[in-house]
Amino acid sequence: MPLGEITRFSIGQRDARLLTLRELMFGSRIQGIAACPQCGERLELMFDVAEIRTSNGETELTSGESHLLEFGGYEIRFRPPNSNDVEAIAACQNVEAAREQLLARCTLEIKRGEKKAVKSAAQLPSKVIAALVERMAEADPQANVQLNLTCPACKHIWSAAFDIASFLWSEINDWAERILREIHVIASAYGWSESDILEMSAERRGFYLEMIGGA
Repeated sequence: MPLGEITRFSIGQRDARLLTLRELMFGSRIQGIAACPQCGERLELMFDVAEIRTSNGETELTSGESHLLEFGGYEIRFRPPNSNDVEAIAACQNVEAAREQLLARCTLEIKRGEKKAVKSAAQLPSKVIAALVERMAEADPQANVQLNLTCPACKHIWSAAFDIASFLWSEINDWAERILREIHVIASAYGWSESDILEMSAERRGFYLEMIGGA
């Protein structure tokens, strides 16, 4: 699939595919750490991919699909944000500017009656903007996964966003570093090349590592 088409997937569509990729690479069970924002206590998290996968998944939406919001006399046609939008607002200096630019990119048409109401979403009444932001989230729920957490130390309850993109990247980076360490240990012990060691299965590398450790 061309990169240009992938970047037009909504954030939820992208994340649904990243969840599938994560299952294929590391399994469906996810483990992580969260810090309580009130007392700083560290919590160990463990949950399954199925618990955070939304019903619309990968198949119900198509790239670039638009949605309609009717609120306060306005008819607003919009699409959910995609990776291109996220890249475009990355340089914004504050949240307000980022939201304004994101709404401008994702709002396709604004009408009131038979006429165009305003030129940009930023000119809409605040209540309409709030409804539009909420409707965007509803249209692409996989893009905003929230974990409901309770601190065992102070009993503080809060919600934390789970970003599969950054989480998976961290896992891949840790996996790559672990493989490099395994290559170093095995190569140091046997003198084999990196390519020869990489051709081994994980089980076979583990067998050699056990023998090296027990030597």
